[in-house]
Amino acid sequence: MRTAEEYRAKLRSMRKNVYIDGKLVERDDPQLIPGINVIAETFNFAHDPAYAELMTARSHLTGKTINRFTHIHQSVEDLLKKQEMTRVLCQHVGGCIQRCMGVDALNALSVVTKECDLAMGTSYHERFLRYLEYFQENDLVGNCAQTDVKGDRMKRPHEQADPDLYVRVVERRSDGIVVRGAKAHNTIAPYAEEIIVLPTRHMTEKDADWAVAFAVPADAEGVYLICRATAPRPRKELKAPIAEYGGADSLTVFDNVFVPWERVFLCGETKFAGRLALMFANYHRHSYTGCKPAMTDIIMGAAALVAEYNGIEKASHVRDKLAELVAIAELVYGTGIASAVKAY
Repeated sequence: MRTAEEYRAKLRSMRKNVYIDGKLVERDDPQLIPGINVIAETFNFAHDPAYAELMTARSHLTGKTINRFTHIHQSVEDLLKKQEMTRVLCQHVGGCIQRCMGVDALNALSVVTKECDLAMGTSYHERFLRYLEYFQENDLVGNCAQTDVKGDRMKRPHEQADPDLYVRVVERRSDGIVVRGAKAHNTIAPYAEEIIVLPTRHMTEKDADWAVAFAVPADAEGVYLICRATAPRPRKELKAPIAEYGGADSLTVFDNVFVPWERVFLCGETKFAGRLALMFANYHRHSYTGCKPAMTDIIMGAAALVAEYNGIEKASHVRDKLAELVAIAELVYGTGIASAVKAY
Protein backbone atom coordinates (compact mmCIF):
# COMPACT_ATOMS: atom_id res chain seq x y z
CA MET A 1 0.00 0.00 0.00
CA ARG A 2 1.16 3.50 -0.79
CA THR A 3 1.60 6.50 1.46
CA ALA A 4 0.00 9.89 0.92
CA GLU A 5 3.34 11.34 -0.14
CA GLU A 6 3.83 8.62 -2.75
CA TYR A 7 0.39 9.47 -4.12
CA ARG A 8 1.27 13.18 -4.27
CA ALA A 9 4.57 12.37 -6.00
CA LYS A 10 2.76 10.34 -8.65
CA LEU A 11 0.44 13.28 -9.38
CA ARG A 12 3.43 15.58 -9.82
CA SER A 13 4.92 13.19 -12.39
CA MET A 14 1.83 13.03 -14.61
CA ARG A 15 1.44 14.78 -17.96
CA LYS A 16 -0.20 18.21 -17.80
CA ASN A 17 -3.75 18.00 -19.14
CA VAL A 18 -5.78 19.73 -16.41
CA TYR A 19 -7.39 23.09 -17.19
CA ILE A 20 -8.86 25.54 -14.64
CA ASP A 21 -10.30 28.88 -15.77
CA GLY A 22 -8.88 28.23 -19.22
CA LYS A 23 -5.34 27.74 -17.98
CA LEU A 24 -3.26 24.56 -18.17
CA VAL A 25 -2.17 23.77 -14.58
CA GLU A 26 -0.05 21.23 -12.74
CA ARG A 27 -1.76 18.60 -10.61
CA ASP A 28 -0.32 20.23 -7.49
CA ASP A 29 -1.87 23.58 -8.34
CA PRO A 30 -3.01 25.37 -5.14
CA GLN A 31 -6.64 25.15 -6.28
CA LEU A 32 -6.40 21.35 -6.35
CA ILE A 33 -4.55 20.89 -3.05
CA PRO A 34 -7.72 20.84 -0.88
CA GLY A 35 -9.08 17.94 -2.93
CA ILE A 36 -5.75 16.14 -2.89
CA ASN A 37 -5.72 16.56 0.90
CA VAL A 38 -9.00 14.63 1.06
CA ILE A 39 -7.62 11.68 -0.92
CA ALA A 40 -4.40 11.76 1.11
CA GLU A 41 -6.43 10.85 4.20
CA THR A 42 -7.48 7.56 2.58
CA PHE A 43 -3.80 6.63 2.58
CA ASN A 44 -3.06 8.08 6.03
CA PHE A 45 -5.91 6.19 7.72
CA ALA A 46 -4.89 2.92 6.05
CA HIS A 47 -1.48 3.19 7.73
CA ASP A 48 -2.96 4.11 11.12
CA PRO A 49 -3.12 0.97 13.34
CA ALA A 50 -6.31 2.28 14.94
CA TYR A 51 -8.11 2.14 11.58
CA ALA A 52 -6.22 -0.58 9.72
CA GLU A 53 -8.91 -3.24 10.09
CA LEU A 54 -11.52 -0.85 8.70
CA MET A 55 -9.38 0.69 5.97
CA THR A 56 -7.67 -2.42 4.60
CA ALA A 57 -8.76 -5.76 3.18
CA ARG A 58 -7.23 -8.96 1.83
CA SER A 59 -7.21 -9.18 -1.96
CA HIS A 60 -9.18 -12.17 -3.26
CA LEU A 61 -6.72 -12.24 -6.18
CA THR A 62 -3.33 -12.17 -4.47
CA GLY A 63 -4.02 -12.60 -0.76
CA LYS A 64 -2.11 -9.38 -0.08
CA THR A 65 -3.27 -6.65 2.27
CA ILE A 66 -4.69 -3.82 0.19
CA ASN A 67 -6.44 -0.50 0.70
CA ARG A 68 -10.17 -1.15 0.96
CA PHE A 69 -10.74 1.48 -1.74
CA THR A 70 -9.27 -1.02 -4.24
CA HIS A 71 -11.14 -4.09 -2.94
CA ILE A 72 -13.87 -6.19 -4.54
CA HIS A 73 -16.42 -6.92 -1.81
CA GLN A 74 -16.52 -10.63 -0.97
CA SER A 75 -19.03 -10.71 1.87
CA VAL A 76 -21.64 -8.87 3.90
CA GLU A 77 -18.84 -7.91 6.29
CA ASP A 78 -16.95 -6.25 3.46
CA LEU A 79 -19.98 -4.14 2.56
CA LEU A 80 -20.53 -3.11 6.18
CA LYS A 81 -16.89 -2.17 6.63
CA LYS A 82 -16.91 -0.14 3.41
CA GLN A 83 -19.99 1.73 4.64
CA GLU A 84 -18.49 2.41 8.08
CA MET A 85 -15.14 3.41 6.55
CA THR A 86 -16.93 5.93 4.33
CA ARG A 87 -18.78 7.49 7.28
CA VAL A 88 -15.64 7.74 9.41
CA LEU A 89 -13.61 9.37 6.65
CA CYS A 90 -16.37 11.76 5.61
CA GLN A 91 -16.76 12.90 9.21
CA HIS A 92 -13.04 13.56 9.32
CA VAL A 93 -12.81 15.65 6.13
CA GLY A 94 -16.18 17.32 6.55
CA GLY A 95 -17.65 16.12 3.27
CA CYS A 96 -17.29 13.72 0.37
CA ILE A 97 -14.32 11.35 0.56
CA GLN A 98 -14.40 11.09 -3.27
CA ARG A 99 -12.37 7.90 -3.66
CA CYS A 100 -15.50 5.74 -3.45
CA MET A 101 -16.19 6.42 -7.14
CA GLY A 102 -13.30 4.20 -8.19
CA VAL A 103 -14.07 1.24 -5.94
CA ASP A 104 -17.77 1.33 -6.86
CA ALA A 105 -16.90 1.28 -10.57
CA LEU A 106 -14.53 -1.65 -10.03
CA ASN A 107 -17.19 -3.63 -8.18
CA ALA A 108 -19.74 -2.99 -10.92
CA LEU A 109 -17.28 -4.17 -13.57
CA SER A 110 -16.43 -7.27 -11.54
CA VAL A 111 -20.07 -8.38 -11.78
CA VAL A 112 -21.09 -7.29 -15.27
CA THR A 113 -17.96 -8.42 -17.12
CA LYS A 114 -18.59 -11.92 -15.75
CA GLU A 115 -22.26 -11.80 -16.72
CA CYS A 116 -21.38 -10.63 -20.22
CA ASP A 117 -18.81 -13.39 -20.66
CA LEU A 118 -21.30 -16.07 -19.60
CA ALA A 119 -23.98 -14.76 -21.94
CA MET A 120 -21.92 -13.66 -24.94
CA GLY A 121 -18.76 -15.77 -24.86
CA THR A 122 -16.54 -12.69 -24.44
CA SER A 123 -13.36 -12.50 -22.34
CA TYR A 124 -13.90 -9.22 -20.52
CA HIS A 125 -13.76 -10.64 -17.00
CA GLU A 126 -10.28 -12.09 -17.46
CA ARG A 127 -9.11 -8.70 -18.77
CA PHE A 128 -10.75 -6.97 -15.85
CA LEU A 129 -9.07 -9.23 -13.30
CA ARG A 130 -5.65 -8.45 -14.78
CA TYR A 131 -6.44 -4.75 -14.63
CA LEU A 132 -7.75 -5.09 -11.07
CA GLU A 133 -4.53 -6.76 -9.93
CA TYR A 134 -2.57 -3.87 -11.44
CA PHE A 135 -4.92 -1.38 -9.75
CA GLN A 136 -4.57 -3.06 -6.35
CA GLU A 137 -0.82 -3.63 -6.61
CA ASN A 138 -0.25 0.08 -7.27
CA ASP A 139 -2.94 1.27 -4.81
CA LEU A 140 -4.37 3.53 -7.50
CA VAL A 141 -6.97 6.29 -7.25
CA GLY A 142 -9.75 5.98 -9.82
CA ASN A 143 -12.46 8.24 -11.14
CA CYS A 144 -15.69 6.86 -12.56
CA ALA A 145 -16.64 8.81 -15.69
CA GLN A 146 -20.26 7.89 -16.37
CA THR A 147 -22.47 10.90 -17.15
CA ASP A 148 -22.45 11.79 -20.85
CA VAL A 149 -23.25 15.35 -21.95
CA LYS A 150 -26.26 13.83 -23.79
CA GLY A 151 -27.56 16.71 -25.96
CA ASP A 152 -31.28 16.10 -26.58
CA ARG A 153 -32.24 13.86 -23.67
CA MET A 154 -35.37 12.67 -25.47
CA LYS A 155 -33.17 10.99 -28.09
CA ARG A 156 -30.97 7.92 -27.84
CA PRO A 157 -27.24 8.13 -28.62
CA HIS A 158 -27.60 7.06 -32.26
CA GLU A 159 -30.36 9.65 -32.79
CA GLN A 160 -28.35 12.70 -31.70
CA ALA A 161 -27.48 15.41 -34.23
CA ASP A 162 -23.88 15.20 -32.97
CA PRO A 163 -22.80 11.57 -32.46
CA ASP A 164 -20.12 12.64 -29.96
CA LEU A 165 -22.65 13.77 -27.35
CA TYR A 166 -22.22 10.30 -25.87
CA VAL A 167 -18.76 8.72 -25.63
CA ARG A 168 -18.41 6.28 -28.53
CA VAL A 169 -16.05 3.99 -30.39
CA VAL A 170 -14.91 5.62 -33.63
CA GLU A 171 -12.40 2.97 -34.68
CA ARG A 172 -11.76 -0.69 -33.88
CA ARG A 173 -8.19 -1.86 -34.46
CA SER A 174 -6.31 -5.08 -33.96
CA ASP A 175 -4.62 -3.65 -30.86
CA GLY A 176 -7.51 -1.68 -29.37
CA ILE A 177 -10.18 0.94 -29.94
CA VAL A 178 -10.27 4.70 -30.46
CA VAL A 179 -12.92 6.64 -28.51
CA ARG A 180 -14.33 10.14 -28.73
CA GLY A 181 -16.78 12.24 -26.72
CA ALA A 182 -17.00 13.69 -23.22
CA LYS A 183 -18.13 12.78 -19.72
CA ALA A 184 -19.42 15.43 -17.30
CA HIS A 185 -19.38 16.05 -13.54
CA ASN A 186 -16.39 13.78 -12.91
CA THR A 187 -15.53 14.33 -9.26
CA ILE A 188 -11.85 13.67 -8.38
CA ALA A 189 -10.77 13.41 -12.05
CA PRO A 190 -8.00 16.10 -11.91
CA TYR A 191 -6.23 14.25 -9.10
CA ALA A 192 -7.13 10.66 -10.02
CA GLU A 193 -4.64 8.41 -11.74
CA GLU A 194 -7.13 6.31 -13.69
CA ILE A 195 -10.34 7.26 -15.52
CA ILE A 196 -12.81 4.35 -15.57
CA VAL A 197 -15.49 4.97 -18.20
CA LEU A 198 -18.92 3.33 -17.92
CA PRO A 199 -22.12 3.69 -19.95
CA THR A 200 -24.71 6.10 -18.58
CA ARG A 201 -27.93 4.40 -19.74
CA HIS A 202 -29.68 1.48 -21.42
CA MET A 203 -28.68 1.08 -25.08
CA THR A 204 -30.54 -0.33 -28.10
CA GLU A 205 -28.96 -2.43 -30.84
CA LYS A 206 -28.45 0.72 -32.89
CA ASP A 207 -26.36 2.19 -30.05
CA ALA A 208 -23.57 -0.41 -30.25
CA ASP A 209 -20.79 2.14 -30.80
CA TRP A 210 -21.81 3.90 -27.58
CA ALA A 211 -22.03 0.72 -25.45
CA VAL A 212 -18.45 0.90 -24.26
CA ALA A 213 -16.56 0.61 -20.97
CA PHE A 214 -12.83 1.04 -20.52
CA ALA A 215 -10.06 2.48 -18.34
CA VAL A 216 -7.29 4.89 -19.32
CA PRO A 217 -4.59 6.72 -17.37
CA ALA A 218 -5.92 10.15 -16.44
CA ASP A 219 -3.06 11.79 -18.35
CA ALA A 220 -3.40 9.69 -21.52
CA GLU A 221 -2.90 11.38 -24.87
CA GLY A 222 -6.15 12.93 -26.09
CA VAL A 223 -7.66 13.24 -22.60
CA TYR A 224 -8.45 16.81 -21.49
CA LEU A 225 -9.75 17.63 -18.00
CA ILE A 226 -11.65 20.92 -17.89
CA CYS A 227 -12.11 21.47 -14.19
CA ARG A 228 -13.89 23.40 -11.47
CA ALA A 229 -12.28 23.42 -8.03
CA THR A 230 -14.09 24.30 -4.81
CA ALA A 231 -12.94 24.78 -1.22
CA PRO A 232 -13.62 27.07 1.74
CA ARG A 233 -11.68 30.32 1.73
CA PRO A 234 -8.29 30.06 3.48
CA ARG A 235 -8.50 30.91 7.19
CA LYS A 236 -6.61 34.12 7.99
CA GLU A 237 -7.10 34.35 11.75
CA LEU A 238 -8.63 31.22 13.28
CA LYS A 239 -7.39 27.89 11.96
CA ALA A 240 -10.24 25.63 10.83
CA PRO A 241 -9.25 22.08 9.81
CA ILE A 242 -12.31 21.75 7.57
CA ALA A 243 -10.95 24.59 5.42
CA GLU A 244 -7.99 22.39 4.43
CA TYR A 245 -10.27 20.08 2.43
CA GLY A 246 -12.18 20.60 -0.79
CA GLY A 247 -12.91 19.03 -4.13
CA ALA A 248 -12.85 19.38 -7.88
CA ASP A 249 -14.76 17.95 -10.81
CA SER A 250 -14.12 17.76 -14.50
CA LEU A 251 -15.67 17.81 -17.94
CA THR A 252 -13.50 15.00 -19.29
CA VAL A 253 -12.95 15.20 -23.03
CA PHE A 254 -11.79 12.16 -25.05
CA ASP A 255 -10.35 13.43 -28.32
CA ASN A 256 -9.66 10.27 -30.35
CA VAL A 257 -8.14 8.44 -27.38
CA PHE A 258 -6.56 5.05 -28.05
CA VAL A 259 -7.48 2.29 -25.57
CA PRO A 260 -5.66 -1.07 -25.80
CA TRP A 261 -7.91 -4.14 -25.73
CA GLU A 262 -6.64 -5.19 -22.31
CA ARG A 263 -8.29 -2.07 -20.89
CA VAL A 264 -11.62 -2.50 -22.73
CA PHE A 265 -14.40 -4.10 -20.63
CA LEU A 266 -17.45 -3.65 -22.89
CA CYS A 267 -17.52 -2.90 -26.61
CA GLY A 268 -20.81 -3.15 -28.46
CA GLU A 269 -22.67 -5.53 -26.15
CA THR A 270 -25.70 -3.23 -25.81
CA LYS A 271 -27.60 -5.67 -23.60
CA PHE A 272 -25.12 -5.02 -20.77
CA ALA A 273 -24.76 -1.23 -21.04
CA GLY A 274 -27.78 -0.44 -18.87
CA ARG A 275 -26.91 -3.29 -16.53
CA LEU A 276 -23.43 -1.83 -15.97
CA ALA A 277 -24.80 1.70 -15.49
CA LEU A 278 -27.27 0.47 -12.87
CA MET A 279 -24.77 -1.80 -11.10
CA PHE A 280 -22.42 1.13 -10.56
CA ALA A 281 -25.34 3.20 -9.28
CA ASN A 282 -26.31 0.46 -6.82
CA TYR A 283 -22.83 0.25 -5.35
CA HIS A 284 -22.50 4.03 -5.30
CA ARG A 285 -25.81 4.53 -3.50
CA HIS A 286 -24.61 2.09 -0.87
CA SER A 287 -21.55 4.30 -0.41
CA TYR A 288 -23.96 7.21 0.01
CA THR A 289 -25.45 5.48 3.05
CA GLY A 290 -22.07 6.07 4.66
CA CYS A 291 -21.27 9.59 3.46
CA LYS A 292 -24.69 11.24 3.75
CA PRO A 293 -25.14 10.31 7.43
CA ALA A 294 -21.62 11.67 8.04
CA MET A 295 -22.54 15.00 6.44
CA THR A 296 -25.74 15.07 8.50
CA ASP A 297 -23.61 14.47 11.61
CA ILE A 298 -21.54 17.54 10.73
CA ILE A 299 -24.56 19.76 10.05
CA MET A 300 -26.16 18.52 13.25
CA GLY A 301 -23.06 19.27 15.30
CA ALA A 302 -22.71 22.74 13.84
CA ALA A 303 -26.38 23.49 14.49
CA ALA A 304 -26.11 22.27 18.08
CA LEU A 305 -23.03 24.42 18.67
CA VAL A 306 -24.68 27.54 17.24
CA ALA A 307 -27.73 26.89 19.41
CA GLU A 308 -25.49 26.62 22.47
CA TYR A 309 -23.69 29.86 21.56
CA ASN A 310 -27.06 31.59 21.39
CA GLY A 311 -28.30 30.06 24.64
CA ILE A 312 -31.26 28.28 23.04
CA GLU A 313 -29.96 24.70 23.10
CA LYS A 314 -32.75 23.64 25.50
CA ALA A 315 -35.58 25.19 23.50
CA SER A 316 -38.03 22.47 22.47
CA HIS A 317 -38.17 23.41 18.80
CA VAL A 318 -34.35 23.31 18.59
CA ARG A 319 -34.16 19.96 20.35
CA ASP A 320 -36.89 18.58 18.07
CA LYS A 321 -35.01 19.60 14.94
CA LEU A 322 -31.73 18.15 16.20
CA ALA A 323 -33.49 14.91 17.13
CA GLU A 324 -34.96 14.76 13.63
CA LEU A 325 -31.48 15.09 12.15
CA VAL A 326 -30.27 12.24 14.37
CA ALA A 327 -33.18 10.07 13.21
CA ILE A 328 -32.63 10.84 9.52
CA ALA A 329 -28.89 10.14 9.69
CA GLU A 330 -29.37 6.79 11.41
CA LEU A 331 -32.29 5.84 9.16
CA VAL A 332 -30.12 6.35 6.07
CA TYR A 333 -27.24 4.46 7.68
CA GLY A 334 -29.66 1.70 8.64
CA THR A 335 -30.86 1.29 5.07
CA GLY A 336 -27.27 0.69 4.05
CA ILE A 337 -26.91 -2.02 6.66
CA ALA A 338 -30.21 -3.59 5.62
CA SER A 339 -29.26 -3.62 1.95
CA ALA A 340 -25.95 -5.31 2.77
CA VAL A 341 -27.39 -7.88 5.16
CA LYS A 342 -30.81 -8.63 3.70
CA ALA A 343 -30.31 -8.28 -0.05
CA TYR A 344 -29.85 -11.25 -2.37
